[in-house]
Amino acid sequence: MTLNSPTPARLADVVVIGAGQAGLSAAYHLQRRGFVPAIGQTTPTDARTYVVLDAETGPGGAWRHRWKSLVMATVNGISDLPGIPKPDVDPAQPSSEFLTGYFDGYERELDLAIVRPVRVTHVHREDEDPDGRLRIDSDAGSWSARAVINATGTWTRPFWPLYPGQSTFRGRQLHVADYVSRDEFAGKHVVVVGGGISAVQLLDEISAVATTSWFTRREPVWRHADFDSTAGSAAVALVEERVRQGLPPQSVVSVTGLIWTPALRAAASRGVLERHPMFASIEPDGVRLTDGSFQRADVILWATGFRAALDHLSPLHLRMPGGGIVMDGTAVATDRRVHLVGYGPSSSTIGANRAGRAAVAGIVKLLDTDDAVTDRVVSLADAGVSTARG
Repeated sequence: MTLNSPTPARLADVVVIGAGQAGLSAAYHLQRRGFVPAIGQTTPTDARTYVVLDAETGPGGAWRHRWKSLVMATVNGISDLPGIPKPDVDPAQPSSEFLTGYFDGYERELDLAIVRPVRVTHVHREDEDPDGRLRIDSDAGSWSARAVINATGTWTRPFWPLYPGQSTFRGRQLHVADYVSRDEFAGKHVVVVGGGISAVQLLDEISAVATTSWFTRREPVWRHADFDSTAGSAAVALVEERVRQGLPPQSVVSVTGLIWTPALRAAASRGVLERHPMFASIEPDGVRLTDGSFQRADVILWATGFRAALDHLSPLHLRMPGGGIVMDGTAVATDRRVHLVGYGPSSSTIGANRAGRAAVAGIVKLLDTDDAVTDRVVSLADAGVSTARG
């Protein structure tokens, strides 16, 4: 739908885009602040309203797409959603099943205002007024809002590095986002690229049925499971500083390093976690290392992370020359009507919960200020009219 469509936009004070952990946290705190569902509303109301637009066909966010072998015993730290703790966890249950069920129950118990599937295509300013409304266009129509909380995460934007000769490779290349099961690699040699949690977990898994080689740009930093929590706080602070400067955020894990789990220690003892520096190029049957040696490969698995899914915000021109967005907490510094949650330092599950609460607090303050100004203008106008008539 275009901005010139004769169909009126539905109205909401706040539109939340995305219903993963960060989006649900935002919805929870909006509801606690007295916001009511804006589903189908096309005329103003006295109550403040909100709606959550989610592109998925059901609850769970990115967890809906995790590979089945990623069970709860190996998931890296899942926090409770605000207000309702997780049910008892079966360590052997696939994380996609458990967390999708948890999110589903959460949405239903709180009766959150979620509309799906809705794919947001563009967010525009409706006019030049810096305090004006924002238009949210989607494949299911348009909404007009006073503020937007973006919680679209990263899963839909897998990052594929480019290497010389990549297009000549005769084997299979896939990203972690496309991974299904180790069984499809049985008897092959798999090159795994990446230095994060997904890379080492999949090396451990795939090495049970195939031979593997592991390549990363940097030597990973390994930590014990009980490392000082201040290290995590320091890492979050480093990511926060990047987004304050308008630089693309790094993941918190890239700063904190990898944690030794019993499974990964066992993989290391089998020689699976022998890391090699990044290869120089890709050839039809494998990769050419920087020392000139050659590693044959049937599969290249890119565990190279994700980027924030923010293309729909492009019409707002929020990005800086450095490629990032200058942030002040969860608010975009150049447009405080827009909050990003699950972005940068809030991309962890704990951070996502806190960001949802912070975004709602910031938006309530913004709306209170705008409403107070509007009330004062109206009062002065009414006083002027009354005096003129007298």
